[in-house]
Amino acid sequence: MIQDIFLRWIVTALFVLSAAECVFAIATARLTWTQIVSRLLHFIMSVAMVAMAWPWGAALPTTGPMVFFLLAAVWFVAVGLAGVGHRILNGYHALMMLAMAWMYAVMNGRLLPGQGGTAHGAHNVTSPATGMPDMDMPGMDMPDMATSSSGGGYPVWIGAIIWADTIGFAIAALWWLYRFFALRNAASKQPSYRFLWIARQAMMAAGMAIMFGVIL
Repeated sequence: MIQDIFLRWIVTALFVLSAAECVFAIATARLTWTQIVSRLLHFIMSVAMVAMAWPWGAALPTTGPMVFFLLAAVWFVAVGLAGVGHRILNGYHALMMLAMAWMYAVMNGRLLPGQGGTAHGAHNVTSPATGMPDMDMPGMDMPDMATSSSGGGYPVWIGAIIWADTIGFAIAALWWLYRFFALRNAASKQPSYRFLWIARQAMMAAGMAIMFGVIL
């Protein structure tokens, strides 16, 4: 979950709007069945990210969603290799789904080598001895913390990947934002809704950058 309430609402708004765009596109656009599946996967991802931002989301299972998003990544790879849609764009979507799976793996706290059995991504770990559900103790059950150089108590290799995801999605958000305004200005006579999918890409990338940033 995100501890800062302001950031929590920003992430929620970004992914609620992203989910709304997916529903709008499915309901109004003439999409192929592969495009519908892809939109549904992005819709599910947006809903999952909203849940992840709130305290109740930290109590949800992580292994099932992790496997789901791994399969979603395989879907986008398969669609790209089949020549359906833009290959680079499908590759980007596959990487985003892999990043989702990675985030769930980090939050699980037990699946990755070097983790001490604590769901770091939750940032709200409860001590079974004290029974205090609101006590924030990210240092519990982390015997490897002394050998870790990342701010969140992760092994170096996990922290490095989280940093790469944070920076990568921040750059992607800026690129999609630039792309939105560039295409909007170049085709100013086109209806605005034709460019909503680009705005969604920018919002999703920004939300991902924030989420990875807060678990560092």
